[in-house]
Amino acid sequence: MQLDYRIVYTERKTIGLTVERDRSIVVRAPVGASEDAIRQAVEANKLWIYQKLNHIQKYPARPVRKEFVTGETLLYLGRSYRLEITDDDAPGVRFHNRFYISRQRQTEAGRLLQEWYMERAREKLTPRIRQFAESMGVAYHRILVSDLRVRWASCTPKNNLNFNWRIIKAPQFVIDYLIVHELAHLREANHTPEFWNVIAVQVPRYVVAKEWLQENGSMLEEEL
Repeated sequence: MQLDYRIVYTERKTIGLTVERDRSIVVRAPVGASEDAIRQAVEANKLWIYQKLNHIQKYPARPVRKEFVTGETLLYLGRSYRLEITDDDAPGVRFHNRFYISRQRQTEAGRLLQEWYMERAREKLTPRIRQFAESMGVAYHRILVSDLRVRWASCTPKNNLNFNWRIIKAPQFVIDYLIVHELAHLREANHTPEFWNVIAVQVPRYVVAKEWLQENGSMLEEEL
């Protein structure tokens, strides 16, 4: 079977492979790496790639899109909260132990909720990132919260930290793991034993966090 993959050249020393959440294969290679070297790296890791492509928990079926009616539940920081459709004319999303959206804005509920989640993500991730970065002795450039479609977070060659707004639905210990995972890449580009040791120091429950994402990640991707 021929594997299709996308090559991204970066200022790194080794060739690395990832299988994204949309099952696309990305090869990150040093600038100047030959096509033969890249092809050999892909061939050498074919078994691992096939295992990732067929991982049921990593790539579950997408949940049914929300209807935004009273009684539906929405995730926030690992807990489910009831949605109430109200008869007032409030302009956006309100949250007080449950979510409130006015009937007049019901058709905009998906957009309004995404904006609300993104605001909460920026608000809550920023101080945690600063705290962990100081503890780990690393420096990042920018923090970006956006609509990443194929991964929960990433660290760019320019030391920018990108986070999928959907992670704000996860429990705090899972969010902390994702933050520390990306910050650890500022010290170690690859997933070496040293890389995981760095994470273990900051987030001792990181294995539990990884398991939570494998088992529950599809819930974070519910369509709005």
